[in-house]
Amino acid sequence: MLIGEVARHSGVSTRMLRHYDALGLVRPTGRTVGGYREYSAEDVRRIFHVESLRSLGLSLKQIGRALQDPAFTPSALVGDLIRWTEDRLRREQELLERLRAVDASEPTGWQDVLRIVELMQGLNSTSPARRQQAVLARPEGVPVPAELLAQAVLSESDPHVAGALRWALARSDGDSVAALAAGMTSEDVGVRRRAVLAIAGMADTPGATAVLADALGDPDPAVRGQAALALGRRGVTAAVPTLVGMVAEGSHDVDAAEVLGTLSQDPGCADRIRTALVGQLAASTADSATRIRLTQALVELPGDTALAVLRQLAHDDDRVVALVASAFVGVLGKRSS
Repeated sequence: MLIGEVARHSGVSTRMLRHYDALGLVRPTGRTVGGYREYSAEDVRRIFHVESLRSLGLSLKQIGRALQDPAFTPSALVGDLIRWTEDRLRREQELLERLRAVDASEPTGWQDVLRIVELMQGLNSTSPARRQQAVLARPEGVPVPAELLAQAVLSESDPHVAGALRWALARSDGDSVAALAAGMTSEDVGVRRRAVLAIAGMADTPGATAVLADALGDPDPAVRGQAALALGRRGVTAAVPTLVGMVAEGSHDVDAAEVLGTLSQDPGCADRIRTALVGQLAASTADSATRIRLTQALVELPGDTALAVLRQLAHDDDRVVALVASAFVGVLGKRSS
């Protein structure tokens, strides 16, 4: 077949076929009397081999080696191609995210686009100070998509930068809670901790309560604890078991006890909290430190809710617990007189 016919059948342009010939990749077997390239069936098959390897991302030089060297093994090259492709996809995904962030900001002019790009570049800096400055130096009135800030919050490990990002996110346009909620399903516990901390800081935002309530079932105690504290401060009694557990474990136990005290302003909830604390006391008979924390938490309950329990603890077998309970009985007695 002549070069034009080969081009029609193979879909490879005549220009590329001439290029293959010049490189020695696919040289036509013969020539016509007039000097035109004439391809055999084997030549056409080789063209399809070249195109197949090009579709995998191989360069023409690599294809030539693969077709000409009988000792060539593809495994190492294919592994390299996989790594190069993964790297390219990561770069393209980053570009896609930047474009979506710009689009979400609904820019009215190129100045708005440039400001968003500048912010993204600042947030990607390796310097924590530069990242913090990028957040705090943002001009007033320039809309920043919540998705962009939420992504930065979920990946930020520096506590000072993270605080600035949470502050900016709470004041950004868009659904901040929805933007952060994706982080609550991450397999990375660090991402979930950052997400729940940010959502806890905007607990009055619509949708936050539902996300925090789901977080009470998280396998990580730090995630559960942040969710429970935020929910308890909003009067959500579903947080009570987690808060009592925090007191027993000594994890932010002072904060947890204070929130339990606030929740116990509701008489019905006060009985529930007292029962939970007493249950923990009964389960911790050999752990003096735990029982002291639980005893201290009882004092946060209003009125005489915990007085009877404290009087019993004043005769506890553990002398330290008994002394602490006796002291609190005296304090509560003066408070009620």
